[in-house]
Amino acid sequence: MTATAIILAAGLGTRMKSALPKTLHKVGGRAMLHHLLDSASQVFDRIVVVIGPDMDQLAAACAPHPVVIHHDRLGTAHAALQAEAHFGDGEVAVLYADNPLISAHTMGRLLERRAEGDVGLALLAMRPADPGRYGRVLTEAGYVTSIVEYADATPEQRAIGLCNAGVLCAEAGQMRQWLQSVRPDNSKGEYYLTDLVTLARASGHNVASIEAAEDELRGINSRAELAEAEGALQRQLRRAAMDAGVTLTAPETVFFSFDTKIAPDVIIEPNVVFAPGVVIETGATIRAFSHLEGCHVGPDAIIGPYARLRPGTVIGKAAHVGNFVELKATHLGDGAKANHLSYLGDSEIGARTNVGAGTITCNYDGFAKHRTTIGTDAFIGTCSVLVAPVTVGNGAFTTAGSVITENVEPDAMAFGRAQQVNKPGRAATFRAARTKK
Repeated sequence: MTATAIILAAGLGTRMKSALPKTLHKVGGRAMLHHLLDSASQVFDRIVVVIGPDMDQLAAACAPHPVVIHHDRLGTAHAALQAEAHFGDGEVAVLYADNPLISAHTMGRLLERRAEGDVGLALLAMRPADPGRYGRVLTEAGYVTSIVEYADATPEQRAIGLCNAGVLCAEAGQMRQWLQSVRPDNSKGEYYLTDLVTLARASGHNVASIEAAEDELRGINSRAELAEAEGALQRQLRRAAMDAGVTLTAPETVFFSFDTKIAPDVIIEPNVVFAPGVVIETGATIRAFSHLEGCHVGPDAIIGPYARLRPGTVIGKAAHVGNFVELKATHLGDGAKANHLSYLGDSEIGARTNVGAGTITCNYDGFAKHRTTIGTDAFIGTCSVLVAPVTVGNGAFTTAGSVITENVEPDAMAFGRAQQVNKPGRAATFRAARTKK
């Protein structure tokens, strides 16, 4: 029997005050929608996303999943009904794209509860620290009796701590029938998805709630709630890293992305940020105030403090990247060092090579990028400027302050600077001339 997820993403997200569709705002380096799509794809056989008109950017983000357009925006039940042609047979669950952190495990629990056979409708619920404007879930004898939207709730009902998380699951035929029966009999004149609870009970079916943590089920409708969700996800990611054997010396200051991969026995110092696409191998140390994105750090490497690794960078075993060093699309070989104030872009740097302070690889000529290749056991003198495309051979030296525009053969020493000339007494003459003015 198939299971279908209908994700509602047609909301305008006016409280976000953004030209970007609400569900494309990121949590942990990934769009809210993509968090939910990833989790749902682990549980459901088919996913359909309901979006509003003129949401081309959002439609593209849903690929390869089909989308349907909700033109009238008459409420959540009306939105879900737009996808009825995709319900098929089996189970249908309705989710919200602005509830991005619902886990595959929790979605699976919802289907499992339905499979027990005593309920026609199952829903997700939570007990938030501040129930706020969430709809309240009313229960009796272990089953749900109704969901009351905050705007329609009495003071007594608003005091209830069990809140609706928005996700409902039922058999496809019943889901279709109940959605078609919803009426806009409420203060907003909208078709509420939550009315399915009353309709299910009226047709003789029990309704059950599955509880999960607030951090997992929280909805996001504003920038403040986006920040709260980010905080919740970061707490989860930090705990998972430490449980896996990673040392975080100040956990609350380290920020991960959804896909950060860190091996055991890695040490991460305070105020480190991991953007998407980072892999850290065992024994590495990421020192304070470093920023990493789209890079691979090898075992026993030392990064930072104040280092920046940009996409396409690979750091070899026991290599060192030091203070205020930036690497982009660069392979720093095993045991190589770039310890101070350097920019290495589009470069291949061999094992055990030392890159002196202030070195720059000039990789862009205004039209195209070019690569710099430095061999093994080379020594790049302080403040060298390597103008790509250029190659420095194995064991070669460039002297301090050199501008290297031609290839340097292996074991050669390159002097790419003007000859120094000292003029005796010239400084005193210069000062005297300036003093008279």
